[in-house]
Amino acid sequence: MKIKRFVAQDMRQALRMVREALGEDAVILSNKSVEGGVELTAAIDLVTEPTEPQQAKSPNTSTRRTSPLGMASEERRRQPEPSAADVEPDALSEMREEMLNLRRWLQAELSSMSWHDMGQNSPVRQELMQRLMQLGLSPDIARELADRVAGMDDLDMAWHKALFFLSGEIPVMEQNLLERGGIVALVGPTGVGKTTTIAKMAARYAMRHGHRNVALVTTDNFRIGARDQLQTYGRILNVPVCAVNDPQTMADTIESLADRRLVLIDTAGMGADDERFTEQVAMLDAVGPALTTLLALSATTEATALEKAIALFSATRPQACLLTKLDEAASLGASLSAVIHSGLSLAYLADGQRVPEDLSVARSHPLVQRAAELFKEHAVAVDDTFAALNHRGTHANARA
Repeated sequence: MKIKRFVAQDMRQALRMVREALGEDAVILSNKSVEGGVELTAAIDLVTEPTEPQQAKSPNTSTRRTSPLGMASEERRRQPEPSAADVEPDALSEMREEMLNLRRWLQAELSSMSWHDMGQNSPVRQELMQRLMQLGLSPDIARELADRVAGMDDLDMAWHKALFFLSGEIPVMEQNLLERGGIVALVGPTGVGKTTTIAKMAARYAMRHGHRNVALVTTDNFRIGARDQLQTYGRILNVPVCAVNDPQTMADTIESLADRRLVLIDTAGMGADDERFTEQVAMLDAVGPALTTLLALSATTEATALEKAIALFSATRPQACLLTKLDEAASLGASLSAVIHSGLSLAYLADGQRVPEDLSVARSHPLVQRAAELFKEHAVAVDDTFAALNHRGTHANARA
């Protein structure tokens, strides 16, 4: 890769200088006005041979003939020139990396110019996208919402309309599982509050339908503290707590609890690299088709970790999800984006440690309103570079 800068009085002269120095295969990386003319930055891949001007053909000649002497000369000319196969693998790797970095740089430059142009031509749309990303929403959802209110000249009106559309994008479970009963398992990463949520759900159901209609099951045989916590809740609620450690025990336990209208299963939280994850999935599979699985996600978890959790626990085939720790979250945009991307219906919201008070059926409009209130207090930092790289679909991996 060869990169060179050219300064000329006008664009035509600058382009001519590029062709003369680098050939027809040169790529223009940037251009800008400078004092006394223009400045171009161009590059050429050294592996690629610059294109030579074709010689004009004679009107009476359809094919150019090369003499043996000319062919030998041509062969000698080609022999010192390296081909891709002749270049060392490390050198090729360095060239590819350089090209990739150059492409990223060029993409960033073009995105920055486009973001600046949008600020000049559509300032309301630009400010709205900035706000939506500061809400914590993923760039793709922010773009879609901004597109849906395109043409509105009043920023506040556009903002409220976009929030209205956002609430419509959040899938919400219509049926209250606590009214329906059945066998419900909570799955999710470690520390998202599954055990406490199980206790809240059990307490709610016992208060309405009696403690004899509720039973608790745990598959968490790894953390003694978690099992003891569930046992404590069971004693307080006067409901049985059964521990299972394999698929057969799970099947037998569920059969023994057939007279209970609601059976809640607390599972062990773990990551993708935990070899016991498949054991947990196997125990849930042993329950059979009567099982309803809920994925518990913490509103305090950052976006990438939420997406990873959703992908991992898809193996448990969750029918819906719930958000916990809303009272600890500084922003809700990331969790709302994760729910929308997952396509899972949102069943419950947990916003505190009180049992059973701090559990509610999910409603999209109040949830978005809460997200907007948090935005006023703790707007997510989004710098211009991140906004520029993402406003047209380019993905970035860092925020300010």
